Amino acid sequence: MPISAPDPLLDIAGLSTGYGKIGVLRGVDLKVGAGEVVALLGPNGAGKTTLLRAVSGLLPWSGRVHFGGRDLAGCSPRETVRAGLSHVIEGHRVFTQLSVLDNLLLAVYDLPRRERVARVEEALALFPEIAAKRQERAAALSGGQQQMLAVAQGLVRRPRLLMLDEPSAGLSPVLVDRVLVVVQRLREGGTAVLLVEQLIEKALAVADRVYALARGSIVLESETGAANLPDRLEHAYLATGGRLPGDHAQSKI
Repeated sequence: MPISAPDPLLDIAGLSTGYGKIGVLRGVDLKVGAGEVVALLGPNGAGKTTLLRAVSGLLPWSGRVHFGGRDLAGCSPRETVRAGLSHVIEGHRVFTQLSVLDNLLLAVYDLPRRERVARVEEALALFPEIAAKRQERAAALSGGQQQMLAVAQGLVRRPRLLMLDEPSAGLSPVLVDRVLVVVQRLREGGTAVLLVEQLIEKALAVADRVYALARGSIVLESETGAANLPDRLEHAYLATGGRLPGDHAQSKI
């Protein structure tokens, strides 16, 4: 008798959502396995950010979202975080008037003090660039360092799944590579990652599988090792009217 595949950590089926009367996503299906890195690609305005917001409880949705076997219908952002799902929002959203250390401690305010300290040190070890500035206000950090702090805020929760929305935004090429090395280390440690990224080649280099989203629907799903993946991605972008990677338009949904 064949052994069945394990249930996915994140299982999305028929998800539809939007903003008020404006529909953005229509019937999206997506899965992320435990310890797997999945890249979510697509043109600006395709709905990538909207998908992450829905899963983390920031937007109402219809369809099905299961995480670790739990139905997330009606869950608030606080409840999804406590379930083991961390969402790092694009744009390095940190508390600029607080120190680096206090930003991280705030992310684990509900844990015992000893546990908070241990988790903060664990996260800082991944980002020596900001560890050296732990007592400085976040406002004194560069944009790239603030982005690293935002990622560290997600990591202090020791999530089972970390959703990263455009972690390369505002980073120099060196710091982009630094963040992606952290993604690889997370996978090695058993943490799953759902990565939204415009730097397609870099995203594919760290991901196990890829989905392409365009005009609110999944138009491609593939293993990243597939030989014909570049051609299929190009077709997915062009066939839906999206522009190829390198588009720096400001529109973002």
